[in-house]
Amino acid sequence: MADKLQMSQSNYSRIESNEIDIPFSKLQQIAEVLEIGITDLIEFDAKYFFNNVHAQTINGNINNTGSVNENLYKEQIELLKNEVAYLKEIIDLLKNNKL
Repeated sequence: MADKLQMSQSNYSRIESNEIDIPFSKLQQIAEVLEIGITDLIEFDAKYFFNNVHAQTINGNINNTGSVNENLYKEQIELLKNEVAYLKEIIDLLKNNKL
């Protein structure tokens, strides 16, 4: 993969171990190499994320392995919270016959 991205193996390894942030342009290149969409590449996968964090905790080495995915997950949670609040308002209006 490092060769296909025209970068050193050590830098690619640092990306994989989350020691450095990956530029968006490199994410696009990785998606192209893997022949998948970029959203599929960065999509949150709870099973992978939590298994990875658990494995690192067992070894006593906690690392923020899912920073990109975690941020996307937090954004999705915030959107869902807003939607729930909106739906609760609608329900209250319906209960009070104001809608």
